Amino acid sequence: MTIFAIILILIAVYCALGMSIVDWRHRLIPDVYLFPFMLVGILLVAMDALPWTNIMYSAIAGFFGYFMAFFLNILFRKKTKKDDAIGMGDIKLLGASGVWLGVFGLSIALIISCILGYIWGRRNGQEFVPFAPFFFAGMLVSIGFLLW
Repeated sequence: MTIFAIILILIAVYCALGMSIVDWRHRLIPDVYLFPFMLVGILLVAMDALPWTNIMYSAIAGFFGYFMAFFLNILFRKKTKKDDAIGMGDIKLLGASGVWLGVFGLSIALIISCILGYIWGRRNGQEFVPFAPFFFAGMLVSIGFLLW
């Protein structure tokens, strides 16, 4: 792995921490962290620095993550008649993370994050749970699984 790839990964970690902190405090995922996170993922995939994915699969996974979350949001809103479902920042985060993980890795990260968020919400009596911190924990588990 080149020094440039390591610097890009450090930038992505900074963006992930920024998104997690802001989401935890304000239930908001700012684009100022999200878009560099996605761009770094695209650059790393183009450099072939992520061994578990390639450019074509990453693009498909990015679209898959975005549209999967977007349609789940629509279904949730129709079923519950509530506007507070999945936020658009969460939807964009899934799309950006699809570039990093591919479809299989994104699925693992999503399942892990939903389980962790559900446990946290039930334990603390919260109806609304910040998604980004739990998703990044699921993403780390997914990357570990993909490297194994």
